[in-house]
Amino acid sequence: MMKQRAIGFDVARGYAIFGMFIVNFNTVFGSHTDRSGVSGFLNLFNGNSSTLFVILAGMGISLLSTKAQLPEERRRIKSVILKRSWFLFVLGVLFSIWWPADILHFYGGYMHVASVLVFSSGAYLIGGMMAAVIIFHVLLIFIPFDTGWDLASLQYVDFWTVTGFIRNTLYNGWNPIFPWLAYFLFGLLLGRKNWNDRSVRKKWLIWGIVGFVSIALIQQLSRYIPSDEWQFYLNADYLPPFLPFMISTSSFAVVIIVVSMYIGERFKESKLLKTLASTGQMTLTHYVLHLTLGLLLLAFVTGKDLSADIATKAATPPWIILAFSIEYFLLSCTLSHFWLKKFQHGPLETVMRKITG
Repeated sequence: MMKQRAIGFDVARGYAIFGMFIVNFNTVFGSHTDRSGVSGFLNLFNGNSSTLFVILAGMGISLLSTKAQLPEERRRIKSVILKRSWFLFVLGVLFSIWWPADILHFYGGYMHVASVLVFSSGAYLIGGMMAAVIIFHVLLIFIPFDTGWDLASLQYVDFWTVTGFIRNTLYNGWNPIFPWLAYFLFGLLLGRKNWNDRSVRKKWLIWGIVGFVSIALIQQLSRYIPSDEWQFYLNADYLPPFLPFMISTSSFAVVIIVVSMYIGERFKESKLLKTLASTGQMTLTHYVLHLTLGLLLLAFVTGKDLSADIATKAATPPWIILAFSIEYFLLSCTLSHFWLKKFQHGPLETVMRKITG
């Protein structure tokens, strides 16, 4: 039987998977600029799902290392994390041939750093978080953020050059090391908390709500600021990931994690919840599947050409994207449930474990 703690985390991952489906299906087939009606609802998921995934990944690494006290055990765990970082990096770079907005190779970068800091004190993790954000903002002074980008088509034109790849990975890709490493280190820090303690959950829930609401209020008031530059800085969404965006999305992620923990505790025997949690246990598999099988299915349903330029392709009605995302998510939950009844891990998760230990 799954422990309450595991169910809560996997429920949060399940939510993140659903949001990931919406974001990526909408990016390819819908409008990422329309903020009205159903389309506006779909665009609310931008940034939040990726942020939640990265924070949960950091928490997973932290939980993996919690019980390791002996030096040899710590060395083994560091080795496993390092091997998995290279596995995800190589897989992600290869997958970028099909999906240019890949996040896996960035994950590999985060985990590579985590292999060094996983047993460091909280002060080092906080320092790393601050450094990642500061380095990003300093780089903005010297390198225009749109360098290498064709923002109309959301294509990074020189990704497959040495200079472009390094710039994209470290600074201005979809989820670059700077500043996104801060999310992962935040997850490492959160993973050390006693989430079975209700007082801990209550404290972090309050902090999450305060952080999210504070940024939302600042953004609402920003309309009265005469400076266009400051308005852009305070309201930028995902690209570029300025500090207000990071505070807002990490706060939202904390709220989702805490709420998921409460749900896991309250409905721990629910078959529906266990099915959702099983989906959260197969995040790597579902990430790859929805960007291959999912996109091909949606292209077939809508009659659209996947190779067409996003900038020139007519947007699919948002209700179709939402309905397809829900149906595809339900299918993913069903497949996850039956797969994990027979196997311990998802297909790609099994391959990764066999290769990396």
